[in-house]
Amino acid sequence: MYFSNINVVKVVYINFKQNSCCQTSLHPDDMKSSFREIRQKDTFWKSITLDQLQAFEAAARHNSFTRAAEELFVTQPTVSMQIKHLTQVIGMPLFEQVGKRVYLTQAGKEVLNTCQEIFRCLEKLETTIVDLKGMKQGRLRLAAVTTTKYFIPKLLKPFCELYPGVSVSLEIANHEALLARLHENLDDLYILSCPPETQDVQAKPFLDNPLVAIAPANHPLANKRNLPLNCLAEEPLIVREEGSGTRKVIQRFFEQHGICPRINLELGSNEAIQQAVIDGLGLSVLSLHTLNIAEVRNQLAILDVQGFPIRCQWQVAFPKKKQLSIPTKTFLQYLLQASQNFCIDKYN
Repeated sequence: MYFSNINVVKVVYINFKQNSCCQTSLHPDDMKSSFREIRQKDTFWKSITLDQLQAFEAAARHNSFTRAAEELFVTQPTVSMQIKHLTQVIGMPLFEQVGKRVYLTQAGKEVLNTCQEIFRCLEKLETTIVDLKGMKQGRLRLAAVTTTKYFIPKLLKPFCELYPGVSVSLEIANHEALLARLHENLDDLYILSCPPETQDVQAKPFLDNPLVAIAPANHPLANKRNLPLNCLAEEPLIVREEGSGTRKVIQRFFEQHGICPRINLELGSNEAIQQAVIDGLGLSVLSLHTLNIAEVRNQLAILDVQGFPIRCQWQVAFPKKKQLSIPTKTFLQYLLQASQNFCIDKYN
């Protein structure tokens, strides 16, 4: 379109509110500016990709490009490049560095809010489409505390065989990290033994989780019966790290009985604790589910201590307001039923 020989252009538009036709005069330069703004807006939306938004959202949530890359299974330079392209499109810095820490700018906060809204809409769309397709295909995202790895795979296998079209992912984390994922609504269902006591979360128990006191098989207490609880206070104790659900239960149990245990070691896995107990570094309290390997059971003794086993239950939790997809509802029902037939060696 050429404007060189036109001084004034009449533009007719409809005023819908007043249902009347009006005329206004626009100078050719004003029209050029209007068309330029339309083209810029069109380019803006075409230049932003979901990969860029996903990389930015993960980096903003973790406050770290490295952790974002780990979550997305890409390299850190890839995340940096995606965010760089997004920043160029926005035309304003999204992050600012103060010392060694990275913070969102005001523009970054606005982009993050929009990202989260877009992802919620896409998740709702995905749920709707999956529901329309039924159980022929879909996705199920589970998150569970570390101790569940001893039995969750056994429960998952029959479900995956029943519904081969459903893609299942399982995130394993300690109790504290799992609660963070629950707060951020990153998964469909959360499996843990100590669900948060809040009205926003619904939890359903599905399996017993007895905690037992263990010692080396050759320990002097191994063959004794009805040991007083305070005998554990006289022995060095090996416990899980801060943030562990098992540790929270043990601490609460000892506090309720006025026992002050002598903590000797803090270790980050049940396997490390089992080996430390076998090596004679102290006693411990672990879920009976962790002692399902014959070799381990032969080298350890479950102590007969008053008040033990500590009775707990595995629970499956999810936000009350969350719209559960058909795969999620189906797995929840399956889990509650299948766990009734799931047995572990009885306490002895």
